[in-house]
Amino acid sequence: MDGQLGFDGENTLAPRLISTFFEQDVSSSCLNDPDREATSDFKVCAVKAGSMMSLAIDNAGGLWMWGNVPPQDSGPEPRLSFTSVPVPFLIPEFHGRTVLKVACGDEHVVALVGSKEIQESALYSWGNNHHGQLGLGDGESRARPQVVEAFNQNSDLTVYDIACGAHHTALLTYRDGTPNGPSVCWTFGFGENGQLGRGSTKSSPVPEPVSELPEHSHLVSVDCGLFHTSVVSSEGYVWSWGMERGLGLCPDVNFSEVEAGDDSVPRKITGGSRFRDPVQVSCGAAHTVLVANGGYKLWSWGRGRNGVLGTGNVMDCYVPTPVFWPTNELKQDSEEAPKPDDGDKSSSTEEIKQLQTKLMVMERYASILHGSIFGKPFNEEEDIPYSLRVSGYFDMGKEWGEMLESADKSQLMRLQAFYEDMISRVKDKVLQRRIQEIMKDCLQSSAPKH
Repeated sequence: MDGQLGFDGENTLAPRLISTFFEQDVSSSCLNDPDREATSDFKVCAVKAGSMMSLAIDNAGGLWMWGNVPPQDSGPEPRLSFTSVPVPFLIPEFHGRTVLKVACGDEHVVALVGSKEIQESALYSWGNNHHGQLGLGDGESRARPQVVEAFNQNSDLTVYDIACGAHHTALLTYRDGTPNGPSVCWTFGFGENGQLGRGSTKSSPVPEPVSELPEHSHLVSVDCGLFHTSVVSSEGYVWSWGMERGLGLCPDVNFSEVEAGDDSVPRKITGGSRFRDPVQVSCGAAHTVLVANGGYKLWSWGRGRNGVLGTGNVMDCYVPTPVFWPTNELKQDSEEAPKPDDGDKSSSTEEIKQLQTKLMVMERYASILHGSIFGKPFNEEEDIPYSLRVSGYFDMGKEWGEMLESADKSQLMRLQAFYEDMISRVKDKVLQRRIQEIMKDCLQSSAPKH
């Protein structure tokens, strides 16, 4: 309807090639820039999509845009009326420069643009600005890119990552010359759900640092959902803030009373657990995905409908849960197919693969249970029950009793909430009653003897 598929015509249910990139005469469409590549070498290097617009960066650093976009002949206004452009067009303001990164929200765009002459970059923004999401210090919308002066060449700050929520913007900076040094996360725009992370629900048109993030951490990645923001540090810690405890969930989720509400300051996910070798954090509308272990493991949390969490079901997850992702060993096994005449080896390999798959399922199951009760993923050796570590045998009754004795109030409330949620999901009345009887027996058997 708004040209967001990149071609003029009807809707399509199957993938369709966007031929505009290849049909145009690149030398003329790129404003006759002699430094740009020939047509045969012209390719897309990065893409980004907002709610109703799409953007692409080509290999010469040009920025293309299509979909529901700002009008091309409008000046500063309180609010712009967007127009539908069904084919990609080049943003002329960045002619002769290199677009490094781009991000977009519902109706605004932010681009990090470098120069071929000097090793410095500038931040530009344009689109609707009714919540101050352009970071220009006012509420006037802009149809054309305008530099964000807070991060100009005289600020001694280098912007290296950018992200847009529905109506807010987040970015990461370091001091010039210290690319691996301490980072600062800046936010601006809509703040009603605490997504700016400044301890309030006020919106702001001026970039300001997020409060209560560690001063000496290097932040690897930042991203925004519709109304929440997340960052991950090189040490492997994740912080989130915004709607419903930074999970981005809608207010009608089934939280217990003490846990509900928006977080207006960063909240360390899973109570401080580290994720080894983090790579990137990415936010959907109401969920978050983390790539860790150098790219070999995925974690997700938030709203689970439509199976977006990749955990094998559609349940919401309030703590990080492993995504059902093939392990490195399984990948190697699939790449190394056994020879046809090696029957014994083939059957053994198949059996090992089946056992590894079952182990992966059990690991996910254990992590879901552990996270639901203790508020952190089951990924550390100390999380393994003591009786299982020392003897290879799991004494369920003993471990249950010790857990109840050592649990604090928040853990007990989380356990109760998990139990109530489990009961509510069981539709069969007989099974519900049987679960209640088992819980009652366990509580009685683990109660201290007087």
